[in-house]
Amino acid sequence: MRGKVSIIGGAGRVGATSAYALELACTCEELVLVDVAAQAAQGEALDLTHGRAATGGPRVRAGDYQSLSGSDIVIVTAGLRRRPDEPRLHLIERNASLFREILSEVQAVQLAAEAVLLVVTNPVDVLTYLAATEMGRPAARTIGLGTLLDTLRFRSLLGEKLGADPSRVEALILGEHGDSMVPIFSGLKYDGGPLTEAPRYSQEAAQEAFEAARTAGAQCLRLKGGAGYAVGLAVREVVAAILEDSGAVLPVSSLHESGEFAGVALSLPTRLGRGGVQGVVELDLSEDEHTGLTRSAEVLRQTVARRAGR
Repeated sequence: MRGKVSIIGGAGRVGATSAYALELACTCEELVLVDVAAQAAQGEALDLTHGRAATGGPRVRAGDYQSLSGSDIVIVTAGLRRRPDEPRLHLIERNASLFREILSEVQAVQLAAEAVLLVVTNPVDVLTYLAATEMGRPAARTIGLGTLLDTLRFRSLLGEKLGADPSRVEALILGEHGDSMVPIFSGLKYDGGPLTEAPRYSQEAAQEAFEAARTAGAQCLRLKGGAGYAVGLAVREVVAAILEDSGAVLPVSSLHESGEFAGVALSLPTRLGRGGVQGVVELDLSEDEHTGLTRSAEVLRQTVARRAGR
């Protein structure tokens, strides 16, 4: 357990559940919650501190933007929540200006050169692009949570449908964290073998699990006002991969500076370590999957061109 992690928006639903997930897993040694609702951030920090004896987890405190100094990872969860049935990309009109204000505050703090910015706020791919292109820092040190959350949902729902342990299901969703996300059906596995050999597997069941994963965020919005727990667990996976310098491959969003997807931020299988993005792992995709990924990239390019300008 090592490293300092700061969460901007730490008093919100996603920020607080992310902090809780990090405390339970003892992922870091110091955790700072920054929020415009300063008193609420103090309350969340106090509540988490009261549980340290049970977890042996990080020191937790509330702070301001100056408290970000010395962070190994700065997580941004602050932002306006989307409305039920509203596409994530529609949030750009409401969240881009707020996000740029946050970036300005972050830039004013002397962060270490190796500090990684993890964007969770939606639309995560567009905001990851803005952060990677407007902060003057290496693009490899700006990461969006991307389709890691969708992938966790997909694996969990596949496990439910097939009566299988979801932790042993291998599945991926790539591309946009939004309506154009792409399921990689060709790579489905269970315990290292083809998932198609599972007793209850069918193409229909796999498609149903994907559709449930694709609409899961909207369902959480309708039922309880928004997702939180699974997001926090996804954040924990990214933070652990970075702080442990593990080289774990996760479907997270980053700005691609060369190749087919140059100039767009979207999720591909990405190797993560202490400096952020270490590289992208190429997959042998089916023709339909490759076409879907290309389409997803174009959706994001067009969105940035239309809506993310100053």
